[in-house]
Amino acid sequence: MANPKRNSYLSSQDYLKTVAPTQILSERGANLVVINLGSANVRVGLAMDEKPFNVPNCIARYMTQTGKPTVVDQMLNTQVTTNQHVDRERAYNTAASLLKIPFLDESSSSGSASRKMGRIDGFNQASTTKKDAVFTWTDVYEDEHISLASSETSSDKGEESASKAVPDVTDSKDTSESKRKYRKTMFGEEALTISPKEPYCLYHPIRRGHFNVSPHYSAQRVCEDLTAILDWILLEKLHITHRERNSFHAVIVVPETFDTREIKEMLTIVLGELHFNSAVVHQEGLSAVFGNGLSTACIVNIGAQTSTVVCVEDGVSLPNTEKILPFGGEDICRCLLWIQRHNQKWPQIHTDVLAKPIDMLMLNQLKESYCEIRAGELETVATVHSYEEGMSAVPHKTNLTSLNVPPMGLFYPNLLVPEVFPQAPRQWFQDHENMLEDTWNMDFGGGGNMGLPMWDSFAFSPSKPKKEEKIGLAEAITSSILSAGRIDLRRKLFSSIQLIGGGGLTKGLVSAVEERVLHAIPPTEAIDTVQVLPSRTEPPFVTWKGGAILGILDFGREAWIERPQWMENGINIGGLKKYKDSYHLQGQAMYFINP
Repeated sequence: MANPKRNSYLSSQDYLKTVAPTQILSERGANLVVINLGSANVRVGLAMDEKPFNVPNCIARYMTQTGKPTVVDQMLNTQVTTNQHVDRERAYNTAASLLKIPFLDESSSSGSASRKMGRIDGFNQASTTKKDAVFTWTDVYEDEHISLASSETSSDKGEESASKAVPDVTDSKDTSESKRKYRKTMFGEEALTISPKEPYCLYHPIRRGHFNVSPHYSAQRVCEDLTAILDWILLEKLHITHRERNSFHAVIVVPETFDTREIKEMLTIVLGELHFNSAVVHQEGLSAVFGNGLSTACIVNIGAQTSTVVCVEDGVSLPNTEKILPFGGEDICRCLLWIQRHNQKWPQIHTDVLAKPIDMLMLNQLKESYCEIRAGELETVATVHSYEEGMSAVPHKTNLTSLNVPPMGLFYPNLLVPEVFPQAPRQWFQDHENMLEDTWNMDFGGGGNMGLPMWDSFAFSPSKPKKEEKIGLAEAITSSILSAGRIDLRRKLFSSIQLIGGGGLTKGLVSAVEERVLHAIPPTEAIDTVQVLPSRTEPPFVTWKGGAILGILDFGREAWIERPQWMENGINIGGLKKYKDSYHLQGQAMYFINP
């Protein structure tokens, strides 16, 4: 008797041999939504699309009470200690010696005329319009052309997810503006460009690669905000209504930093709150490999707030090679501001990246347009804007110097002093379902744990969810690859490094990584070649594209979870679909790629 599953598998393979790739995208990607979460941005789009919508991962809510902070993360500790300041200056001088530029305390005025300056005005022509862009304050009012009572009765029950836990607001600015009212919620760049004087509080549900749970930001509110952000993107960007979502499926691409609790919460949000028919979870490292059409590579993901390194062999991530670095592009922006202020090149304006997120947007543009890694002094004349409360942007032309030092913070992390986040409550890390798993005390031999749980780096106790390492990028890449095992695999990985994420666009980073990784390899290793492969997709969108490819080519869908199954049973203990921890996700065999 013929095996129906085998026949179905063969028919899908025959189908793949005859169909055009564009036809597969249009047929299988039309009802497949790919969601790639990040600390700064969330990328969402249909799998058949060439690019996703890239939206800042934040929400601003109207406040009825005065006196509260306008940004919930103002609770962060951003003070630089004396030791950190000394370490930062030492790291600057180390980078300066390699770049052959003056040390931090050396006067740049003496002999400046005789120095060879590297001018980069107009160097990056593709970014000319972007670097000159001026942000404007968001209009926080809307016309009240429909009464509140009628709008509530006309909306269906599903739309409650986009406005859940939002206070009932009908207050007007004054009696003369009775037809205008404050908008209840705003998302994306609109939320980032709200004037601090307006009665709104800005929330970032994900920070440093984890749910931003703290004593000031409850886990319930974090999940509600994530739901509202994704619901708004689906409605406003993809135009997928609540009634249509039962016919759509979701691919959730999560960072390596996510732990078991956060993955489960994302499944509940997507299947329970957003009402998708089914969903599957993939990690960014694995998705990045398929996004660039490879099977084996060392994936270096430089995000806005975290950087990760993980090796993938034949479509399977190697858990013991994972490295998490607590810095990213936003830290480079802050370092750029610190250097300009130290050199007295920054205008006498009030720039506060924490209280005024619009200032971080401006710094990010300056970083993307002017910062690069190359030897010699690097300076340019740029236009910096000051954004005072309720006033239009005021331009200030200034001479920015040492523009090649901030990105060197990727290799010398003491240059980057990240903010300190308040510790999440103890109960957030206590996922009692883990203790019910039959794998809790299993010995995963070969991984170096010697009988300890495979996920002992996860925090069941009130410590960090995953171990972060304060080492440079070159050391992290070298350590990750050397943990891969066989010498032939190591050689292949050193010659197959992939730089993805927004930080992967930094000019000069490829040659810097190749040079510094080669020097970081111990002399005892018989390896003399390090190569960074060019990306076939835009680095910020590689992981999203890989998630789309994985979803489209997954004909069997054995790892997918359907909405009724998740909502009624949660984790299927003893079954094949175990979303207990991210290592199970990393180890999913891509049988539909390599039959």
